[in-house]
Amino acid sequence: MSGHDDGGGTSGGTGDDVRRARRIPGPRSAPDDLPLDSVPRPVLPSDLTDLADLTDVQDLPGTEGEPEAEGEPEAEGGAGPETVRRRRRRPEPLPFVLPTVPVPAIPEPEASHSELRSMLGAWALAACSAEENATVEEHLARCLPCREEGTRLRDAVGLLHTDRSLDLDPKLRARVIESCLERRPAGIPLPEWAAPYDAETARLDALLRDIGDAEWHAPVRLRWFEDEKPATRKTTVAGVIAHLLAVDGLVVDALAPRDPLGGRDLRRTPTARTEAIWSESGRPANRSVRTPWRDQSHTLLRTVSFAEHGVADDSVSYGSFSLSVRDSLLERAFECWVHGWDIARAVHYPYAPPAAGHLNKMVDLAARLLPGALAVRRRAGLAAPAKELVAAGSPGRSLHLEVEGRGGGDWYIPLDSPAAVGSADHTVAQIALDGVEFCELVAGHVPPVEAAAGQVGDRQAIQDVLFAAASLSRL
Repeated sequence: MSGHDDGGGTSGGTGDDVRRARRIPGPRSAPDDLPLDSVPRPVLPSDLTDLADLTDVQDLPGTEGEPEAEGEPEAEGGAGPETVRRRRRRPEPLPFVLPTVPVPAIPEPEASHSELRSMLGAWALAACSAEENATVEEHLARCLPCREEGTRLRDAVGLLHTDRSLDLDPKLRARVIESCLERRPAGIPLPEWAAPYDAETARLDALLRDIGDAEWHAPVRLRWFEDEKPATRKTTVAGVIAHLLAVDGLVVDALAPRDPLGGRDLRRTPTARTEAIWSESGRPANRSVRTPWRDQSHTLLRTVSFAEHGVADDSVSYGSFSLSVRDSLLERAFECWVHGWDIARAVHYPYAPPAAGHLNKMVDLAARLLPGALAVRRRAGLAAPAKELVAAGSPGRSLHLEVEGRGGGDWYIPLDSPAAVGSADHTVAQIALDGVEFCELVAGHVPPVEAAAGQVGDRQAIQDVLFAAASLSRL
C-alpha cells in the first residue's frame, strides 16, 4: 500500500498521528525590527546614579501602573513596549547578639617577696607603672629590709642626676690627707705654714700630668706691673715651669748651701735666674722640666719638715728684698697658683682658687707687705709724702682693707710709716674688694684703677695703696 504526503505528514502514517503532531511555531521577528522610538525610556533623577538605591521604580517617569514581572521583559511578536521590572532594596538582616553571661573576676595572685624585691631597681628609677608603684610602696611599708634597700637605690639614682660640676673639689685632697693623718699620724709632720705650698704644687702637678706633649708648647703670656704700667712676657707652658724651678731654687739655696742650677754665679734675683734657665738650652723647654721642678718641691717640703720650726724665721734673699722661710713658702704657693692659673687658661683647663684658709694666708701676706711697698714708692717719688709720722709701734693713719668672699677678712694698713700700727680708730679711707680680685691685683693681672669695688675716704691714700699692691708683682 502506497502512502501520500498530506501537507507535512509522514509517509505511511495515519490521520491520528497527523493530528497529534506538534505544531511548529512561525518565525519570530528580530529585535532589530522593533520600533525603539515607541518604547518609553525611564529618566533617572540627576542626583541618582544607581537603580539599586530606588525603593520603587514606579516613581520613575514612564512606569506608572505597570505590573511587576518576575522574569526578563519580553515582547510577543514584537508588539508593545518592554515591561520594566520594579526592584526593591532587601531589608538588612538584624545583627545576632550573643547573650552576655557575667564572668566572675579571678583575683590576681599576690606577688612574692622576691618578685617585689627585684622590682626595687625599676621603682627607684621611676620606671614602674602606677599599679606596680603602689604595690611596691605598700610592700615597703611592711618590709624593713626592702625599705632600706629602696632608700639606698633612690640615693644612688640621685647621684646619677646631679647638676654639680664634675671637677674635683679643691678641698678634697686636704680632706683625704687630714683623714689619713687622723688614722695614722705622720712620723715627721709637715709644718702648718708649709701646707699652702704643698697643696698648690700638688694641684699644679696634677694639671701637668693631664696635658699632652703638644700642650707643653702652648703659648702663655706672663703679666705683672712694672714702672707704673702693665708688663708682659710671652713664653710656653714649659717655660712657666722652668720659671718656677728657678725662683723656688732661691728658697732651697737658703736652706742648703747648694744651687739647683749647677752652682753658677747668678744674681740672686728671680728675673736673672729665670732668664738664665730659659737661655741655658738652645731649644725650648719641654715636659722634661716637670721632673726637676717636682723633685725640687718635694726636697723643699722634706727639708722644712725635718727642720721643724728651726728654719721658719730664716731669711731668704730675693735681691731687692728679703722674706722669712715661712713667708717665702707662702709667697711661692701664691705664685704657683697664679702661674697654674695662667697655664690652665692657655690649655683650657678648669682651675679653681686655693682653699679658703690658704687664700686667707696669701691675702694676709700681701697686706703685711703693703706698708713696706708704700715706703719704697714714697722714696721713689711715686706716692704722696707722709702726713703724720708716728713712733714705731704706735697707731697712725690707716686704710681699712676689707676683703670679701673666699679668704676674706679685715686689715688696717698704716699709711705714713711701715713701723706704725694700723688702727681702726685712725682710719681715713676704706677699700672693699673680693679676695680673688685682690690676689689678681697683687699679681699684676688687674690694673689698679679698676681693682676696688668700693672706695670711701681719702682718695690719695686709696690710690697709693692700690698702686703699692700692684707693685708687689714681678716676673
